[in-house]
Amino acid sequence: MEKINTTVIDYQHYLTAPEIAAIEHEASIMETREAAGIEALKVVQAHRGWISDESLFAISDLLSVPIAQLEGVATFYNLIYRQPVGQYVIHLCDSIACHLTGADSVFVAIKQYLNIDYGQTTTDGKFTLLSNACLGGCDKAPVMMIGIEHYQHLSPESAVDILQQLAAKGEVNG
Repeated sequence: MEKINTTVIDYQHYLTAPEIAAIEHEASIMETREAAGIEALKVVQAHRGWISDESLFAISDLLSVPIAQLEGVATFYNLIYRQPVGQYVIHLCDSIACHLTGADSVFVAIKQYLNIDYGQTTTDGKFTLLSNACLGGCDKAPVMMIGIEHYQHLSPESAVDILQQLAAKGEVNG
C-alpha cells in the first residue's frame, strides 16, 4: 500500500495576538472551548470586518473545534459575514409586519439611492445591503439596523436621509 504524505497547516498565524488573547479570554469564561465559537467569530469579525476561510480555519484550530461545526455556526448567524462587506452593513427587515407597513418602498428607495441590490456592496465600499428575516421591531415597522443602531418607523425619505448622514459622517457606527 502506498503511503500518502499529508501536511498539517497551523492556521493560528492568521490571527493577531490581540485576536488570540480575546478569543482565549472568551474560551476561559465558557464551560467548554467549543462554546466560545460564536464569540471567537465575533472577535475576529470586529477586527477584520468579516470571516475569511483562513480566519475560520485559524479559529477552528485555536479552539479545537471541527471546521464543519464552526462553519455551521458562521453561516447560521446572519450577523457573521463570510465575505467582505461595506463599512456600513444595512439589515433591512423582511418580516411580514415590515412588508405590511411599507418595507418594499423603503427597499426601493435604498436600492435607487445606493445603486445596489440585496447582497451587494457599493463601489466605494461604504454600504452593503442585506435582508434580515426579523429585527424584533414589528410594532415599529418598517425597521432597519446599521451596525448596532436600529432605525424604526422608516419611510423611503427617512431611510435615504439616514444613509446620507452616514455617508457624510464617514466613520463606522458600532
